[in-house]
Amino acid sequence: MPFSSVPSVSYAAVVAALRSAGCVFAEDEARLIVSTARTPVELTAMVDRRSAGLPLEHVLGWAEFCGLRIAVEPGVFVPRRRTEFLVRQAVEVAPEAPVVVDLCCGSGAVGAALAASLPGAELHAADIDPAAVRCARRNVGERGHVHEGDLFEPLPHTLCGRVDVLAANVPYVPTEEVGLLPPEARDHEPLVALDGGGDGLDILRRVTAEAPQWLAPGGSLLVETSERQAPTAFEVFADSGLVPRLAVSDELYSTVVIGTRS
Repeated sequence: MPFSSVPSVSYAAVVAALRSAGCVFAEDEARLIVSTARTPVELTAMVDRRSAGLPLEHVLGWAEFCGLRIAVEPGVFVPRRRTEFLVRQAVEVAPEAPVVVDLCCGSGAVGAALAASLPGAELHAADIDPAAVRCARRNVGERGHVHEGDLFEPLPHTLCGRVDVLAANVPYVPTEEVGLLPPEARDHEPLVALDGGGDGLDILRRVTAEAPQWLAPGGSLLVETSERQAPTAFEVFADSGLVPRLAVSDELYSTVVIGTRS
C-alpha cells in the first residue's frame, strides 16, 4: 500500500525541503512523492534524492504519459509531455491493425501509448541503450517486441516494406547546446538520447535515409524536432523521397515532421 497517510506536518516538511532545494512546483511534487512512498524511510530517501537534483520521474520510478504510468529507471530518458502530440499524430495516420515501429524508443513510452491506442497493432521498439531497452520491455510487456541495437539494425528484416507507422523520437539537441540543458537532463539522462550532432539533425538524417525501405506504401515516418530545425528537417524528408508535412501544437510547444511514402 502506498504510504499516503503521512501526517500534515510531514507533508509540510517535504514541501519545505523541496522548496529549499529549488523545486518550483514543490507542493505538487510533494503530493506525488508522499503518495508513492511506501514507508517513512522510503519517503525520506525520495526527498533526499529529489533535493539532490535527481529528476522527479526517476525518484518516483514512473512518468505519466498519454494517460499511462510509464516505468522510468535512473539513467533512462524521461518521456516529455510534448511528445504526446507525436503519438496523437501517429494515431491519426495509422490504418486498421497497423505495423508500428517505435525507434529510439527510450522507456518505450511512445510504443506503449500507440499499442494502447491502436487495437491489433503489431508493435516493435528499438533502442541502442541497454538500460532503456530493459525499461521499455517493462512498459511494452506482451503488447510488442523490444530490440536492442542501433536504429534499424536490430529490427527483423521481415518488417521491410511493411511498416505503417514509424515513430522516431530521435535526439535533436545540437551538440553545443547540450550543456545549456537543465541539470536534470544533462546530468541524469543519457547523452545518446539528447545529443543530435552539430545541428541536432544527424540521427534524423540517418533515420530518414533508411525509412523508405521499411515503410509500407502509404506508411508514415514521424519525427519530433524544434521549430527552428523544422525547415531543414522538411527538406531532408523530401530529399529521401517522402512526402513531408508539418504538424504543430502551440499548446504543447511541439513540432512534428511527418513524411509519407507515396
